[in-house]
Amino acid sequence: MNISTVVEVKRPTSLNELSGWQDGYSWLAGGTWLFAEPQTAVDTLIDLESLGWAPLTATESGIEIAATCRIVDLHGFEGPPAWRAVPLFRQCIDSFLMSFKIWNAATIGGNVCMSLPAGAMISLTAALEGVCTLWPRDGAPRTVTVAEFVTGNHANVLAKGELLRSIHLPAAALAKRTAMRQVSLTRYGRSAALIIATVGDDGADFLLTITAATPRPVQLRFATLPSADDLRRAIDARLAPDAYFPDVHGSAPYKRHVTQYLAEQIRTELA
Repeated sequence: MNISTVVEVKRPTSLNELSGWQDGYSWLAGGTWLFAEPQTAVDTLIDLESLGWAPLTATESGIEIAATCRIVDLHGFEGPPAWRAVPLFRQCIDSFLMSFKIWNAATIGGNVCMSLPAGAMISLTAALEGVCTLWPRDGAPRTVTVAEFVTGNHANVLAKGELLRSIHLPAAALAKRTAMRQVSLTRYGRSAALIIATVGDDGADFLLTITAATPRPVQLRFATLPSADDLRRAIDARLAPDAYFPDVHGSAPYKRHVTQYLAEQIRTELA
């Protein structure tokens, strides 16, 4: 879609080239949402592609995912054998409701910043204990976990003009065993629930991440693999029946049921 209100596209090679932030500005990465519907309040696009950020940077401490990293780049990442969680990248990406055009244009940062309950990259990066680096327009960079970054349906902690620079996935999380379950009401529908758990080889540090069924990621951590009863009680204690996100993709009671059902499947698999 053409955005008829846009009068300027800035392509900075450094953010130092931008002075301040004005109403009508919008960051542009993949643009798959930005160009999908009218943006009547936008008159200036700031193209992040010109900054030349490396999509993926792997080190001993983990992997740094640039906000401009495209879905297709992450899908093709292999990683060292010790990073047993890497296949989860493709599992989450394959749960996306998207065409091949979106696959090759959409960015990881865009999906996270949209902050929708069914954002599959939110599910992935939250489950792998991702930490966002944010660049305010005025002030020092700050960090926040992905689970804390998203605050609700289409809501997050970004201040006006603030930019998501990257997401760091720590090597310790990448080394854990993983299990994932996803369910939709229709074959090609948006996720009604996307549940992921990670655990160490010794059964320690079990982390359950609930997404899509809730407005924002919900995480439950256990020192060791919990029993079925302990896990069910912990989910119910954390999430009241009205804490689930009702929409056309599933009622709150339905999402509560499938969350408990899928969480137990995951627990059994990892046990």
